[in-house]
Amino acid sequence: MGNRSIQYTTRLQVICDPEFAEILMAEIAEAGFDTFMETEKGFEAFVEGEHFDQQHLDQVKEKYQYVNPLLFFHDRIEKKNWNEEWEKNVEPIIVDDKCLVRAAFHKIDKKYPFEIIITPKMSFGTGHHQTTHLMLSAQMKIDHRGKRVMDAGCGTAILSIMASKLGATEVEAFDIDEWSVENGNENAANNNSTNIHIQLGAIKEVQLTGTFDIILANINKNILLAEMKEYASYLKLGGKLLLSGFYVSDIPALISYATPYGLAEVSHQQRDTWACLLLAKQ
Repeated sequence: MGNRSIQYTTRLQVICDPEFAEILMAEIAEAGFDTFMETEKGFEAFVEGEHFDQQHLDQVKEKYQYVNPLLFFHDRIEKKNWNEEWEKNVEPIIVDDKCLVRAAFHKIDKKYPFEIIITPKMSFGTGHHQTTHLMLSAQMKIDHRGKRVMDAGCGTAILSIMASKLGATEVEAFDIDEWSVENGNENAANNNSTNIHIQLGAIKEVQLTGTFDIILANINKNILLAEMKEYASYLKLGGKLLLSGFYVSDIPALISYATPYGLAEVSHQQRDTWACLLLAKQ
């Protein structure tokens, strides 16, 4: 009788290439999992009891079977408040000793030129991933004052908020994940970044007008290649395109693909095996 009253959480441990973690999280969320935590080898997804769609989960696994590695492990664990667990483990991030990325509950005495408050729900981009760190670092080297900025695949809207704090007059952001739109708007409000507009959808689906001085895209190599033409068409002559979400070894392929659209390399940065590439429209 006692066992019936035990409350538990289903945990799905996913081992995957970090490049695919974000899109897999979005797909697995459709199966009912509502909390995600990144790990060194991928991520963990959680749902109360067994309130998830096993058939949908099987379809996700089959859809991405080409990804190597890709492993799913189920188990049951004691029910916990995962927001509290996340708060215990997440640490503030400091980028180039200039930008502090923290959650609302962090108490930091030292002052930095830039401070961003991010409380992620299921959205990608807390500053902990190498690519987000690289993008923030690169952004601080670009003059955003009076500029119009696009943030493609905005996640938590951390890059949009950075652009706003760096003096951008207008930031158009979008993401294919509803959670990201909700979370991005919440984070923008928490940072008093009132000039950020976030839409739901991919670049070919959202409503965009005019051209942009700076375009930010921290997604993954395949999407960057697929959308390179759109980035180039929305970028002003002399505008900057800042890309990340790929490995150092992918840089030549991205440059090769970007060149026919009049985009040339300005510089690149790397952090471990991850890279960030700055291009300009000639």
